[in-house]
Amino acid sequence: MRPQEYKQLVQQNTPPRPIVRNTVWAFLVGGLICTVGQVILDISRIFEPSKTGSAAVTLAVMILIGALLTGFGVYDEIAELAGAGAAVPITGFANTVTAAAMEYRREGYLQGMGSKMLIIAGPVIVYGILSGFIVALIKSLILGVL
Repeated sequence: MRPQEYKQLVQQNTPPRPIVRNTVWAFLVGGLICTVGQVILDISRIFEPSKTGSAAVTLAVMILIGALLTGFGVYDEIAELAGAGAAVPITGFANTVTAAAMEYRREGYLQGMGSKMLIIAGPVIVYGILSGFIVALIKSLILGVL
């Protein structure tokens, strides 16, 4: 079978992707996660009036929720339904780290969990730090010139 024939056969037998349905689910679940985060932020502002303090509390609680839902096996079901709507918020990051830690815990705490739990999330952290540095550098150069 030639590559062109194989490609045509694959296209004929591949079911169509429900793009609109997937987009709606991603929007709804991502919006729900952000709404929960906003409620937690509003509640934390009662106890911690500073913006940075209440934001830190909100991030910590959202990471805890993501890690707990991953531990109980619920977050994977949510992510299967919502796709990027569940992967993009901070809870998706917590899911990635927690799932990797759970997968490698049999290899021990140091060589398993300690070294492997950031195997997927590590590049995200590096990219975030590097892009933040570049943006800060550009901003300081622009403000320094003006």
